[in-house]
Amino acid sequence: MPDLKEFLKRIISLPGLSGHEGPVREVIAEAWKPLVDEISVSRLGSLHALKHGQAAPPRPKILLAAHMDAIGLMVTRVTPEGFLYFTEVGGVDPRILPAQAVTVHARRDLPGVIGQPPDRLLPPHLRGKPVPMSHLVVDVGLPPEEVQALVRVGDLISFATEPLELGEDLIAGHTLDDRAAVAAVTACLDELKAVNHAWDVVAVATVQEEETLGGGLTSPFEIRPDIAVAIDVTFAKGPGVNDYRGRGLGKGVALGWGPNTHPAIFESFKELADQLDLPYEVEVHPRYSGTDAMGMQIVAEGIPTMVLSIPLRYMHTPVEVVSMKDVRRAGRLLAQFIAGLTPEFMEQLKWDE
Repeated sequence: MPDLKEFLKRIISLPGLSGHEGPVREVIAEAWKPLVDEISVSRLGSLHALKHGQAAPPRPKILLAAHMDAIGLMVTRVTPEGFLYFTEVGGVDPRILPAQAVTVHARRDLPGVIGQPPDRLLPPHLRGKPVPMSHLVVDVGLPPEEVQALVRVGDLISFATEPLELGEDLIAGHTLDDRAAVAAVTACLDELKAVNHAWDVVAVATVQEEETLGGGLTSPFEIRPDIAVAIDVTFAKGPGVNDYRGRGLGKGVALGWGPNTHPAIFESFKELADQLDLPYEVEVHPRYSGTDAMGMQIVAEGIPTMVLSIPLRYMHTPVEVVSMKDVRRAGRLLAQFIAGLTPEFMEQLKWDE
């Protein structure tokens, strides 16, 4: 397997907006193929990677889900002057958009920048305030007639921020939500090469989590796992996030506790993290978790589900920040949990444990 940091930097450099994940799926499949026994793609486009366990068949299965889709933008109008108006794909805060470098995926990829009108030319009620998305444009710097020929309404726009290493441990860039979790699942699969495990493992890079939970709802229906784990990101402590809603960056993974989490599986992860001396925090979800677990948990007759999260600063911006320590810790915890699953585990699982 390639160096985990370099792999993560590669996949966060690729487009793959929600519903259009093809470019990044190919690279993830390339990395996962040597680590598993079977690779397939679901009807909706999620990547499925099966690694057989050693127990006698039929073996129980655990599904590891990390979504590979990205937030971004979509062209809504091409002006006669060659400027592009746009809307969001996934949750995008318009405050972070002005002056961003982007790529417009038109008849050919076009580099562009997001511009905004001078403050004095805005409507009076907007002066001195963040500029709404409806007043922002993408400028690709081409003659209007060329823009009209190349760009269509519905073309996608992705962020073009280059990955940046901060110090020795941190990575900054776009789409770390949730490709940092894809890297953690990759680290798990790599560790499992040298580990005996009874259960089948199905790693899934899901599609459309940012918009529809499409992969989280459909892949478990096809796979029918006994247990499902959603690996995602959560808010790290930082500017404006210093209360119970934030986790320490580089201080360990977050174990989700809430309605999308099976209590007995939560306790199993917590006890294992203590045994392995892996740092973690408990993240309380008073309502839904905002992850693929929301979909996976209610597939068919219901699937016992766990939420494991990697702390991340500046979520849903082109400069998200994660710690590689936390990415590796998540991968190790997953691998060791899988290694400890016995064929009889499900018989002992009770909601009220």
